[in-house]
Amino acid sequence: MTSSPTPPATSNAGYSIADGNAASRNAYGWAKKTFPNRAGRPGEPAQDLDGGFSNEIRFGQERLGISSDGIGTKIEVAERLNRYDTLGYDLIAMTADDLIAAGFVPTNLSNIIDVNSLNYSVVDELMRGLHDAANFAGLAITGGEIAELGNRIGGWPGARMNFNWCSTAIGVLHPSLERPLSGVGVRAGMAVVALRSPSFRSNGFSLARRTLINLFGENWHEATYDGPDAANFSTWGDAMLAPSLIYSPGISALLDAGLPLHGIAHITGGGVADNFQRVLKGGVGAVLDNLFSPLPAMQRLCELGGISAEDAYLYWNMGNGMLLVTEEASAAAVVAQLQAGGYDAQVAGRITADPGVTLRVGAGELRYS
Repeated sequence: MTSSPTPPATSNAGYSIADGNAASRNAYGWAKKTFPNRAGRPGEPAQDLDGGFSNEIRFGQERLGISSDGIGTKIEVAERLNRYDTLGYDLIAMTADDLIAAGFVPTNLSNIIDVNSLNYSVVDELMRGLHDAANFAGLAITGGEIAELGNRIGGWPGARMNFNWCSTAIGVLHPSLERPLSGVGVRAGMAVVALRSPSFRSNGFSLARRTLINLFGENWHEATYDGPDAANFSTWGDAMLAPSLIYSPGISALLDAGLPLHGIAHITGGGVADNFQRVLKGGVGAVLDNLFSPLPAMQRLCELGGISAEDAYLYWNMGNGMLLVTEEASAAAVVAQLQAGGYDAQVAGRITADPGVTLRVGAGELRYS
């Protein structure tokens, strides 16, 4: 099976990844025009992480990373289930793992909760979960705000509180690195290591929700979950709310151990192929022939909703939350270190001299250029 170089103008998710990437590039282009404002002064931005989800700012010899993100429409799942204490893991994963993907160890986070009208107990559940996630990731929550915006914020009807939740995190460049990880050192023959994701994380929910609505109607979250892992979830809502695993502690441990990393892709919006191509600089490509199998819930949605493998690997992580590029000779040690830290990891493929990403998965061979 071969995919087109870019997805169709409109997809099952209702938008084009190509259009989204173009809008992001345009927004970043405007942002870069402000970089001269801090040239030669504290807070000077670097420009060697173009295409990444975090960037570098310099304060003298100190090199910090900064990343902003939110948890998107996964919030609606929490509203439907009236359960909010896991979303903090999603919020931290989106920014902390973007930072560590560039070699910045996350240290601090600020967050903002925009609400229609304030509900104390919901905010307490959100912040309790954020506290637990911050303890797992080893960072401090050092800023935040709650803003009541009335009917500017909508969501699931009947929820105790409708809201949007975003954060900005900063981190410090790991002392073993001379410069952020950007993929410039990636060469043919290097190994690719995958870390398993046990959930959808906070991406691809528009496609997933649309599929579930088509299958089960507006109350899809109450529909009985019938995936192969049905012992873990009673409803589709339970399966979709599973929290994100935070990878930054495991990657920090690799760097602490002195294991070589040349590029890291955090698999978020844009799926496996689109995100991994961000670290393939200099015309190299990759063949990934040993990725983790798709999550049972993702596989079941593909079967029920008629979602092609090409689309699924473009919109979802398909069970692979992060891809690391390391030396071939170090791949086994990288996998062992990650497994010792409680993460599922395995060698997933190799870097090739030919450009493009080829995925050899159960559905066949998918090629993305």
